[in-house]
Amino acid sequence: MRHINRAALTAAAVFALGGGAVIAAPAAQAVTPFPSIGWQQHNCDFDGNGFDDVLIGAPGATVSGARSAGYVSVQYSSSSGLSTTKKSVLHQNTSGVPGAAEAGDGFGSAVASGDLNNDGYDDAIVGIPGEDLAGLSDAGGAVVFWGSPSGLHGSDSTWLEDTDHLRAGAKFGLAIEAARYFAPDPANPDADPRDSIAVVENDTLLFFTSAPTAAARQLKAVDTRVRARDVSPLDTGFAFRSLSHGNYNEDSWADLAISGVTTGDQPGVGATQVLYGAPGVEALGDGGVFEGGPAVVSSDFNHDGQDDLAIGDTGVGSAVGGSVSVHLGKGDLSGLDPTAAQTWTQDSPGVPGTAEAGDRWGAELSSGDTDGDGRPDLAIGAPGEDVGSVSDAGAVWTLRGAPGGLTASGVRSFDQNSSGVPGAAEASDRWGGQVRLFDANHDGRFGLLAAAPGENTDDGFVWVIPASSSGLTAKDSWTYDGARLGAPTANARFGAAIDE
Repeated sequence: MRHINRAALTAAAVFALGGGAVIAAPAAQAVTPFPSIGWQQHNCDFDGNGFDDVLIGAPGATVSGARSAGYVSVQYSSSSGLSTTKKSVLHQNTSGVPGAAEAGDGFGSAVASGDLNNDGYDDAIVGIPGEDLAGLSDAGGAVVFWGSPSGLHGSDSTWLEDTDHLRAGAKFGLAIEAARYFAPDPANPDADPRDSIAVVENDTLLFFTSAPTAAARQLKAVDTRVRARDVSPLDTGFAFRSLSHGNYNEDSWADLAISGVTTGDQPGVGATQVLYGAPGVEALGDGGVFEGGPAVVSSDFNHDGQDDLAIGDTGVGSAVGGSVSVHLGKGDLSGLDPTAAQTWTQDSPGVPGTAEAGDRWGAELSSGDTDGDGRPDLAIGAPGEDVGSVSDAGAVWTLRGAPGGLTASGVRSFDQNSSGVPGAAEASDRWGGQVRLFDANHDGRFGLLAAAPGENTDDGFVWVIPASSSGLTAKDSWTYDGARLGAPTANARFGAAIDE
């Protein structure tokens, strides 16, 4: 693949595995603290109309004859809910987008959103971990699409890469998350607040930001590079896989959870590193290493105004079939409790089903209020769940929020054989391979998007499960794929990534 001609961007900070930690303790803040941000503030309103839009990746899609070049779809919401007609389909052959659609790019393998230039319109970031750059295979890159009154367009896009450390196999853009982790101008942290981007490669975390004085749609580099501690619990290699942001310690900055699995001699053990936000990137705080991974989501599960962290553990050594542990914020600047307040499996009392090897229960997580009671619930995907004798058909559960945290009271479970859910469970559908709770019509109730990237031999479909006053309901659920959006379908793996 050709090297893209652009103004290259440099990371604001890099967390490379190995070496000594130089992360400072969280500093006292002069700015006003803000409450939980994990589920109440989904930053995905690309056209600024006040309704959450949906950003979906299809990294396996063939674009202009290039297999696995990939695309993303954007569906714009309104008071009528989620639309499949008001939409955009974007890829590297879209006019104005840097580069070109080429085989193996995997455009849309990861997606995220945030307001990067503080203009009131959320922006989308799309990972391309298979991008070859300067003759280096799978060096990886990403594209930022800037929000506007008419949504996202290829003409408003910016390229990102690890300019100073391009290397083969890095897979820059493997996971992405955007939030206000630090101030672009530490000397004046209240001025012109805007989100920054966290991007992971296989073994490195990088930050990118836009200075308050920068021109619109311009991302400006910050020189600082910070090396982080080795997060591996076994003193071996480690590979990052997912990110989530929340406010775990009641200060004025978003915090970041970075989850993954060990590599090397003892591969596959899940672990999660937490970084606490700070006024400047040099002062990011070490929030500790937590057992479990590689799935994470942040939310105020015990409804105390401070975000908590749920970790889905499907790695080697996890409970049979997988588990989900919840670490609560301690209600002060000390952040998350290192001891899990709750640990859930399919064998927990009240949870439907039976824990079995290969279920991957907790491989995907999302949080939102499915019944409008003001408390966040948790959606749990198990793409390896067997439905009857059908292997890896997949299923999704929701645990309800309660004053003390999550509860099995009112728990729901769904699969393609559930009454009212379109389709039928088939081998390797991996239903629940991505889950997202979202409030498209802004009525205070979060419905469910459940993706089956393996549906129709890896074409991929997404199901919409509506919300009600009693939680999610299969009644009036519906499904769609890329074809309904005017996009390629064959082996697209539509729904392999959905913005949380």
